[in-house]
Parts: sequence; structure tokens; C-alpha cells
Amino acid sequence: MKKVITYGTFDLFHEGHYKLLERARALGDYLIVGVTTEHFDEIRGKVNVIDPILERIDNVRQTGFADEIIIEDHEGQKIEDIQRYGVDTFTVGSDWVGTFDYLKVFCNVVYLDRTPDISSTQLRKNRFRIVKTGIIGTGRIAPRFVGEAKFVSGINIICAYNPEKESAQAFSRKCRIRCYTKDYETFLGKVDAVYIASPHETHYDYAKRALEHGVHVLCEKPMTFTEAETVELYQLAREKHCVLMEGIKAAYCPGFQQLVNVAKSGKIGEIRDVEACFSRIADTFAREMTDERYGGAFLEFGGYALLPVIKLLGTDFEDIRIDSIPAENGIDLYTKIQFRYKNGLGLAKAGVGVKSEGQLVVAGTKGYILAQSPWWLTRRFEIRYEDPSVIERFEPNFQGDGLRYEISEFVSKINNPDLCHFKLTPEECTAMARVTEAFMEQRRQTRGNGGRCCLN
Repeated sequence: MKKVITYGTFDLFHEGHYKLLERARALGDYLIVGVTTEHFDEIRGKVNVIDPILERIDNVRQTGFADEIIIEDHEGQKIEDIQRYGVDTFTVGSDWVGTFDYLKVFCNVVYLDRTPDISSTQLRKNRFRIVKTGIIGTGRIAPRFVGEAKFVSGINIICAYNPEKESAQAFSRKCRIRCYTKDYETFLGKVDAVYIASPHETHYDYAKRALEHGVHVLCEKPMTFTEAETVELYQLAREKHCVLMEGIKAAYCPGFQQLVNVAKSGKIGEIRDVEACFSRIADTFAREMTDERYGGAFLEFGGYALLPVIKLLGTDFEDIRIDSIPAENGIDLYTKIQFRYKNGLGLAKAGVGVKSEGQLVVAGTKGYILAQSPWWLTRRFEIRYEDPSVIERFEPNFQGDGLRYEISEFVSKINNPDLCHFKLTPEECTAMARVTEAFMEQRRQTRGNGGRCCLN
């Protein structure tokens, strides 16, 4: 008798799960299905399991394909199970190609092709919608989105769009996802939602056209270059009953949210100053170094540095001052933005050609919070006081590169329109767009001179 084993969360059980189990069963005479526990899913990085384990087990049982159902609850169990049950073939979906090659010394390993366009209707009920999602842009961040989405329940990436055929074809080969290159409207007709990861200057137009078609939008920063365009997109999203989110992933990470909550709780007294830096030395030939109109430090990383300032000190800054160090081609290698509030100060720094300490410091009247580099992942932070011997340390949970928390928030908002936007509000995004507009205006006026801009 040939035994086959497969594993999965099987959350929000849908047609894709059914077909995978059907094909797994066809590989042998006896199918063993391992269903993961919520705790193990959390350990291995899945951030939003919806259905309880007993319901997930029952859904697998009702297919009639599983001869035996077991529980997976710890690392290394796959090898144990293969040996214990005398398994001949391990199989899993093609999303995980290569991940389980280490099992080939114990049994045959088969990666089953993914179901490209699953139904959003569950086998038993339809209380949580599975969001059919398309990716706009197929550059370096798009494959990361695909990889991180595997750890989020309720999303199915079915296609991508890029008018540049060479990039589109390379992405399709790498990620095994169909990519449209011509008709954007046809692409929009295939999806419920889009993730926009195209060049900066295309974000606004892609987002607007998607919203006009009633498609939910998660857009990389900067979403727009002006305050008016940001206000317009949020208004359009409300009219179309669509979710619109700006993809500053730090905003959605649990550690950053905990840091914000601790800062606002009064533990460090009144917040008087916020300083944040994000710098990364870019490759000489990278887009952010060569794109004279839309490259540079601020447009690439400024959104991260602005986030804690706006989040903790508010949207009503009285004025800002922008100072940049330009490259020969006019892009900013390093930019500082100084904020003046009625009762506080802020400083946001971004660099692509200058390296600085990537930390976040929140200064208060009783103490301060220090999140060391890379603060935007917020794996740990400390509260320090006048007495240097008193230090409170926090180590919040963090999985992957943080993008899965952003994806999870997006899916949750689509399925629950009444969900509060507190993690990153439209007002906060609009305030950041106001800073972006000031930066763009200054760059136009003082191209290559590293001038200043004050906004009252």
C-alpha cells in the first residue's frame, strides 16, 4: 500500500483546498492529512488563522479524501510522521516549491500545482470572503508580497499586471502567476483587490482607476505626491465602498503598535520630541539612485521616517523645514525633515547614499523610548528614565519581514468594513502627503541646491 502525507492549516476551507486533497489522494492508496494547531501556525509565522482547529479538521474529513487525520503541533514533526507511518510520498502545494526538499532523503516529495482561480465560496459557508488579489508591478517587492501572503488566511493571488513584458514574463516564471501586459481594465475585472508595487509616479493613476472599478487598493508608499490627490482617493474609496490602504508596513506591525500605545499611555509623560531615521546604502544602478525625477532617499524611505512623527505628535504640525544632500543627477542622497508643533518637535531622516543609525527615539517629560535599528521592524524597544539603572524592556512578536501584518490588515478590512483605521488613518496619510508635496515642490524650485522649504 502506497501512503501519502500532506499538511496544512486548511483555514477558510475552499475549492483550492479541496482540489489539493483530491490530487494528493490520487498519488497513492492511503492519504494522511496533518492539520496544524493555532499555536504552531503562530510559531511558523501565520498571523491570522480564522477557523478553530476542530472546524478545520471537520472540513478536511467531509471531503472524504483523508484516510487518517493527525495534528501537527511542533517543528520537526514531518520527519517523525514520515518515519512513524511509513510514508512513501510527501506532497504540498507548489507555493512551497523547494521548501521541503530536505524530506527527499526520507520519501518522494511532490509539489502540486496551485489552483490559480479558486472560488471565494467556502464548501460550508461564506462568512469570510477569500479576496482574489492582483499585483500591479513585478519588480523586487512583488515576489516578497507573494511569499508573505502565504502566511495570511483569506487571500488568493491570482494574477499580476505590468506593461513591461520582460519584467512580467520573468515574474510569471518565478512565481508561477499569470501576468497581464496590455489591458489594465481586463486585469481589474479578474480581481477583488490590488496591491500596487509599481514605480512611484504610477501609484495615483493605478489606484484611482482600480477604485473607480470598485476594486480594493493596497498601495505602496508614496501613494500620491500631493495632499489633494490623497484626499481625492480616500473620498473615491468611500463612495465606492472600497478599502484604501497605504503600504507603510511598519504601521501594521504589532511591535510598532505596542510602542505607540506605550508612548501614549503616559509612561514617559508628555511626548515632546520624536526622532526617526531610515537609511540604506543603495546600489549605484538601483532605481532610487538613477531615477532623476522620482528617485532618492525621501521618496524611497521617507514614509517610514515620517510615520512615528505623525503618529505620535499628530497631523497638525505648524511648520516644517526640509534639508537635503543632492547627488550629481539631482536625487537626494540624504534628507532631514524638521517639524515644529505647538508643544513638540520632530525629526525624520532618510538616506540612500548616507548611512546613519536607524533608530527611533521618543522623548517625554518622564522618560524616553528607544527602539534600536531596525526600529521599523520593532522586534524590541526599551523605556529609559532619569535613573539609568531602571530600564523596561519589551520584545513583541514579529514574523517574516513584516509585510504579512499589512496584508492581514488589508484582508481584515475588506471582510469587516467597520474595522477601525487606527493603525494608519486617512488623516495621517494625508498629512504625510502634505510633507511629500512640500518636498517635491522644493526639489522643483531648488534642483541640485539642497535648499529649504517652510510650510505654514
